[in-house]
Amino acid sequence: MKNATQIITTLQNKPQFSKLKKFKCIDKIKSMFMPSFTRFVKFAYFQNNTLFFVLNHNAGKQEFNNNVQNIKSALNFYTPQECQDSDIQDIKAFVTHSPTKKPEVKKVARQYYTERGSGEVEVHIHDERLNTLVRSIQNIIKAKNDT
Repeated sequence: MKNATQIITTLQNKPQFSKLKKFKCIDKIKSMFMPSFTRFVKFAYFQNNTLFFVLNHNAGKQEFNNNVQNIKSALNFYTPQECQDSDIQDIKAFVTHSPTKKPEVKKVARQYYTERGSGEVEVHIHDERLNTLVRSIQNIIKAKNDT
């Protein structure tokens, strides 16, 4: 019997799921970067044998430009197993200034419940002010139950 990783690997090797291999390759390449650079990467994609990194800050672009030759030589020296099928000829990066969309919060309609209390409660409060307050609340409950 196969376990979950074997099933996923089998599915990834099928032709209709070939894009999954590319995403796995991108994740593997991203994991080879330093964590300080990884936080600047918004997403990445392949186009015409070029790997594009979309960055969210200019500092990430500058760091990428400083290290792009090291990245290319490392990939030429050692190509991860996930990237054997994709021919990476060039690696480029650009900064996007589009804001990230926050998930929309749906407004939930308030739920109103009918009063289940009848207002028939004995009041044993000796303080006159609290006693009148409790009696007024009791009268409101009785009035709402009558309608």
